[in-house]
Amino acid sequence: MKPEAVTEPRPPGSGLSAIYLVAASLLLVSCASRPPLPVLGQVPDFQLTSQAAETVNRHTLEGHVWVADFIFTTCPGPCPRMSSQMHEIQKATATTPDVKLVSFTVDPAHDTPAVLAAYSKHFLADSRRWYFLTGAQASLDQLGRAGFKLNPVDGSLDHSTRFVLVDRATRIRGYYSSSDDDFLKTLLRDLRQLEREKS
Repeated sequence: MKPEAVTEPRPPGSGLSAIYLVAASLLLVSCASRPPLPVLGQVPDFQLTSQAAETVNRHTLEGHVWVADFIFTTCPGPCPRMSSQMHEIQKATATTPDVKLVSFTVDPAHDTPAVLAAYSKHFLADSRRWYFLTGAQASLDQLGRAGFKLNPVDGSLDHSTRFVLVDRATRIRGYYSSSDDDFLKTLLRDLRQLEREKS
């Protein structure tokens, strides 16, 4: 009679480990195979003033992935929520300080740098990364209409509640509705993809 083959005991959980390794490999493959985000436009040149009374223009942001929105400080509606959401993006990208955040005012007559500075402190904005910008109404109107294709800046204070994702070459790569439940998750996923993208 042949002796029975001795099977080496497998360490507990070794089967699960193999499954996790396969799953992780598949996840890496799926991330690597995601198609590039579409190019939806180009941010035109601009020259505006930050809450720190510093000049910020398109060249300030070149080489950075950034997120933009349009707000105003006396907004009784969606702006506080949007600024809170932008603060969440600031926290989620704390380990990647090259990511910038830009909030353009649609009320430049009221939102001076000093007013924007007070507003930014309320939302714990890091002034090295999150710019609140004001300036000539015509410049902001050009940005809102032709640049971002979101809204005019014409004194009506009507504005879009979408966020915009911009790449290192100042090209628009995504729009995200702030009212969607999972928009932050989607925006951050796409932002990470742009960070990996070679410009």
